[in-house]
Amino acid sequence: MATILYAGTEKGIATVRGENGSWKVENLALDSWEVPSVAASPATPNRVIAGTRGDGVWVSEDFGQSWKKPSYGRPGPGKVRSVTIDPKKPNRLYAGTEPIDVFVSDDLGQNWERLVSIWDIPQVASITYPVAVVEPHVRFIAIDPAATDTVYAALQVGSIAKTSNGGSTWKLQDRDVDCDVHTIVIDPQDTKNIFVATGGHDCRLGKVKGKALYKSADGGETWSPMASEFAQEYSVPLVMHPGNPKVMYSALANGQPGAWRKRDTGPESVMIRTTDGGNKWETIEKGLPANGREFPEAMAFDPKQPDRVFAGMRSGKLFASSDGGDSWQQVDVNLPHITSLVCVEA
Repeated sequence: MATILYAGTEKGIATVRGENGSWKVENLALDSWEVPSVAASPATPNRVIAGTRGDGVWVSEDFGQSWKKPSYGRPGPGKVRSVTIDPKKPNRLYAGTEPIDVFVSDDLGQNWERLVSIWDIPQVASITYPVAVVEPHVRFIAIDPAATDTVYAALQVGSIAKTSNGGSTWKLQDRDVDCDVHTIVIDPQDTKNIFVATGGHDCRLGKVKGKALYKSADGGETWSPMASEFAQEYSVPLVMHPGNPKVMYSALANGQPGAWRKRDTGPESVMIRTTDGGNKWETIEKGLPANGREFPEAMAFDPKQPDRVFAGMRSGKLFASSDGGDSWQQVDVNLPHITSLVCVEA
């Protein structure tokens, strides 16, 4: 059995195959586009969905060897920042875009419906983004696995939008949580437990009590901080063990990426792990780049061997752990800046 990693990068999507202890990049496609988001299901490991930042959603049915844009010639999402597969309806896709919009397809991306109701939230029209080359956008979409009409959309620098009816209506969830939401994770055993990684925008302005990570026990109505004992207030990756939702991994950095480039110490990052649902966190660093000079922007569990964890760095380096994060080894492949990562077994 081979391990397949689908890695979205700043220059396309890569299929990385691991077998018998060796790794190789089998395919690198769509390299004219940044691919901020990748989705795949363990049930159909040959099928991978790529959201491109400019040319919509593309699909491969052969492990990334060939690609098609199912909606070619028809209306649909363009500058995609997030793409998600409905866990109960494998042909249903959600796409979040820049500027803010949410699209849904029930035929694997051939036809799309724009869920314009998200703009009924009054605050959406007033969201601004502090970087001139980036517009406000939907950074991440998470679907409640128990009730898939319940969908959460991370509005970067605009908090979280939630629908409980498949997108007919939405409401904003912004009570005591940083507005710069990057990643949303839902506990499959109790879907009222929601966890998010943020960019620390409101923390730096002194508007919230927390820093980078937050949790909710009531489906996003209220939030409380996690990992506040660390100095760093910026995060992107947040992944949950496929068999034990109390185990999660994340990474933290000091300040936004623009600040990292201006100092010799870089992101000053740490990788962290919790085994009790986010109450306590510990650093894990054996085998990772020293002194926090590399930031792991994407992480993924192996669904069949959940003690195996992978981390993709902004530099393009790829690391793997086979002992639940206690130690790490660099995978001998070269990739562009990694933005998203999915693992399947084939």
